[in-house]
Amino acid sequence: MTKTLKRIAMATGVSVVALGATPAFATGTTAGSTINNTATVNYQVGGVSQTSIDASNSFTVDRKIDLVVAEVGNATTSVAPGSTAQVTTFTVRNTSNAPLDLGLAVTQQTGGTAAHGGTDNFDVTTPSLFVDTNGNGSYDAGTDTAVTFLDEIAADTQRTVFVVANISIARVNGDVAGVRLTAQAFEAGTAATQGTLVTQTAGANTAGVDTVFADAAGVTDTASDGRHSDDDDYTVASAVLTVAKQSRVISDPINGTSNPKFIPGALVEYCIVVSNAATGSPATSVGISDPLPTQTTYETSYGIFVGGTYTGTPGTGTCNLDGSAGGAFATGTVSGTLGTIAAGATRTLYFQVRIN
Repeated sequence: MTKTLKRIAMATGVSVVALGATPAFATGTTAGSTINNTATVNYQVGGVSQTSIDASNSFTVDRKIDLVVAEVGNATTSVAPGSTAQVTTFTVRNTSNAPLDLGLAVTQQTGGTAAHGGTDNFDVTTPSLFVDTNGNGSYDAGTDTAVTFLDEIAADTQRTVFVVANISIARVNGDVAGVRLTAQAFEAGTAATQGTLVTQTAGANTAGVDTVFADAAGVTDTASDGRHSDDDDYTVASAVLTVAKQSRVISDPINGTSNPKFIPGALVEYCIVVSNAATGSPATSVGISDPLPTQTTYETSYGIFVGGTYTGTPGTGTCNLDGSAGGAFATGTVSGTLGTIAAGATRTLYFQVRIN
């Protein structure tokens, strides 16, 4: 071989190695795919084209495990004490380059600042997980399916998951319950059966399909652990009712209306005052039941008035006699409905009795 040809051959060898060391890479390529690359070197000797030289390279695309849990709406779920089937909503996305089963777990926050402000101070009751079966983004009882994992989730596919829970009747306005959804990567492959836990490949790259965790840190999990989590919360929005009952003597048989006293035969006005704090929610279907003392007799000629207003501090202020006739008296009990009392509003029910 001439020196010239040797130099060409040596250069050719270097070129082949260099080209083979830079294989093509496609972001999002499915795990297990084979990427092939062939480089061709053309050259001449003495001005004559020679047979080209090819060099090929192939490798298997490894599996990148990535998943994202995100609460939906960026707002708390407002709930009433005693309410049932209250919903917080999350999306769970498989951002890996391979299908996965995604294990799901709902846990509850213990103290601290909740996702949307306020301090977590109670737990919801019987939180359960449901997948959005019909894909409409809203929880539909009887349609959406209870789940403990998401089955056979293709790469770059998202599911909506609902946390459905009940609220204790004992909770009060402003109480907050934080809930957390965590998803974890499991092997796909068998429909309707959760696979085994995905593990990351240790050590050097192998010729097969290796697994690399690429997930970011969630609210409680760490980066690159095959899991992801996010928080949401429930905030109790309740009416804050206070009730006061006051009485005033209108007349008596001795003094009439001039400085009357609470003596037998005196006419007495009862006023029941119901107030809803300004920080509360509207109270609806507000009803009053007041069994009369046996020492009094209901004044039929006066009647019952509901929905009146009030001036001053309940219990010590003035019952404005501006209500509407309503209510009922039966079996010794006065009753009436105030309907809805808005936050910050006060309404009254008033009537008269005589002292026996």
